[in-house]
Amino acid sequence: MSSILTNLKPALLWKHFDEIRKIPHCSKSESLLGDYIIEVAKKTGHKAKRDRVGSIVVDKLASPGHENAETVILQGHIDMVCEKNSDVEHDFSKDPIEVEIDGEWVTAKGTTLGADNGIGVAAALAVLEDDSFTHGPLEFLFTVDEETGLTGANAIEPDFLRGKTLLNLDSEEEGAFFVGCAGGGDSEISLPISRKSSSEGKLLEVVLTGLRGGHSGIDIHTGRGNAVQLLAGMLFNLDVPFELIGLEGGSKHNAIPREASARIVVPEGEVENLKKVLQTRFDEIKFEYKAVEKDMILKIDSLADEKKNPMDEKSKDTFLALLVALPHGVIAMSQEIPDLVETSNNLAVVRCEEDTVKVYTSSRSSIASALEATRTKVEAVGNLAGAVTNHLEGYPAWTPNLESPLLETMKKIYRDLTGKEPEVKAIHAGLECGIIGEKFPGMDMISFGPDLRHPHSPDEKVHIGSVERFWNLIVATLKALA
Repeated sequence: MSSILTNLKPALLWKHFDEIRKIPHCSKSESLLGDYIIEVAKKTGHKAKRDRVGSIVVDKLASPGHENAETVILQGHIDMVCEKNSDVEHDFSKDPIEVEIDGEWVTAKGTTLGADNGIGVAAALAVLEDDSFTHGPLEFLFTVDEETGLTGANAIEPDFLRGKTLLNLDSEEEGAFFVGCAGGGDSEISLPISRKSSSEGKLLEVVLTGLRGGHSGIDIHTGRGNAVQLLAGMLFNLDVPFELIGLEGGSKHNAIPREASARIVVPEGEVENLKKVLQTRFDEIKFEYKAVEKDMILKIDSLADEKKNPMDEKSKDTFLALLVALPHGVIAMSQEIPDLVETSNNLAVVRCEEDTVKVYTSSRSSIASALEATRTKVEAVGNLAGAVTNHLEGYPAWTPNLESPLLETMKKIYRDLTGKEPEVKAIHAGLECGIIGEKFPGMDMISFGPDLRHPHSPDEKVHIGSVERFWNLIVATLKALA
């Protein structure tokens, strides 16, 4: 059965992406995709090796007469963010990503597409298989678990790579060359709570859904709503009596929460009053976010009676206050690079247990001291609530080198191909280049890619024409460096 991707160009790249979408490869579960890469390497007669965490390097010999050229590394990550809309039935552990073509874009049916970084990986595999153009010695680095911890890049051993020039194929804006990225780190806040033994009243579920979400670095400046913080704000300091069993939302540290839900207990005689008050607050929020969150929905449903063990009043008030007070969004803009977010924080995930609430935040900055100051602020807010904060290991920023020889070469190639001047940028997101550059001093690196919109959300899509131009740029660059 032919795929709707079959007739897209370049055919070899889309062939590999079509296979990648069929293979489960959520973060930390990429072994089957790794097996596919090893298989492609063996079939095409190239040497491959896998390290202790599952990252893979494949070697490709130079075209005849170009053996003395510098080795070039093509790099991408093989994991994807697995997100779906709540009304979509999809098991990422076994179901292929269902794709469709919408005009000039390839997208998925209610799930993330995996173009981040599946298109980059497919491009690398296409280069591995294609012997029709000139190139020097090549290394292909496929890393694991980039999205949740940059695990693959962190685990690279000093002898895993030979090259000193690296093309990172993990950017999402055609015509932009990225030469720097933010560093970052996650924080886990543990708030102890107490519960009542039981409670009388009507059990309700309050759900805030339909928000856009998105990447907590790339999209943090767009003003999109955080479902967790907005729902907490709706419930905070209500004049109507209610008890809180739990509030949960978010699923990934690097995604802005799109949905959140709370289970509450309301006295029988106050149910309609509470619904009116929440609807009023929701209408105010919807007006505030009308330019960016056009599909926001509030649902309040009655649940079947069951044993209820709500938080006591102090725990409820402290928990909601913590969610309202934690910083979320842009904290500072760069004073050196126009329109670059310098520092931000994402209130990412909330989970309620019997006697503890877990809150996870993700902080980013291109300045190390500002990153630590933001994490300190998160800890300080947690301290005021009586919580304990654990800062998880972070990752370094990638400092721009505007004198890069690779940058000058690629700028000329881009001008020759398009007649346009490329933009040179830094990105407010963690790229593996930051870690690779720290591990391999002197590595000359550029990150680039096709047009990819709304990564980490079910709205993710990739522009078909830009993928072909992305491929042409890769081929022209490898020829120029040979």
